[in-house]
Amino acid sequence: MKPLGIEGSWLHEPQIFTDARGGFHEWFRADALTEATGRPLRLAQANCSVSVRGTLRGVHFADVPPGQAKYVTCVRGAVLDVVVDIRVGSPTFGQWEAVRLDDEARAALFLAEGLGHAFMALTDDATVMYLCSEGYAPHREHGIHPLDPALGIDWPRDAEPLLSEKDAQAPTLEQAAALGLLPDYQECRAYYARLGESGAVGSDEAPQ
Repeated sequence: MKPLGIEGSWLHEPQIFTDARGGFHEWFRADALTEATGRPLRLAQANCSVSVRGTLRGVHFADVPPGQAKYVTCVRGAVLDVVVDIRVGSPTFGQWEAVRLDDEARAALFLAEGLGHAFMALTDDATVMYLCSEGYAPHREHGIHPLDPALGIDWPRDAEPLLSEKDAQAPTLEQAAALGLLPDYQECRAYYARLGESGAVGSDEAPQ
């Protein structure tokens, strides 16, 4: 796994073994993730979304703690997957980074708690699967409008963005900050450290 430019995000580019029968690859290994990130991924929920071309989901995040770390891959079609640093006080606050996830390279993206996540489907039936460190909890979930001009995410322009009503009504980054919704960078870093310590002693419990 290699770190991306935004602290707390990593990209896994697997080796794919192919023969006349098809292909095989390891899309997730707990030991590799822990070694790269310094903390384990507590698996609480696994999600699958199927999207038509142009569907834009995000920017989603959850209160920290406990937040919701995600390990994301695309098993059919292709998406442009985006990490957004929304942690107040972070050196890269307000910045974003995009990677293509598709059913050819089979890459996977890990993003830590407190980071914003969004993606746009580049093909019909784009199927994204992701592992989550915490289950869905509506009272802790938030969003930022993915077309916020201040973020300036460079979404593909060859398809009309299709948003859910909830995402279309999400606040801008500035509005979310004014409402006190955004995670704090130092609090996130302290939480990551506690996760690393709990992993070192083999705890199965999420730190409180």
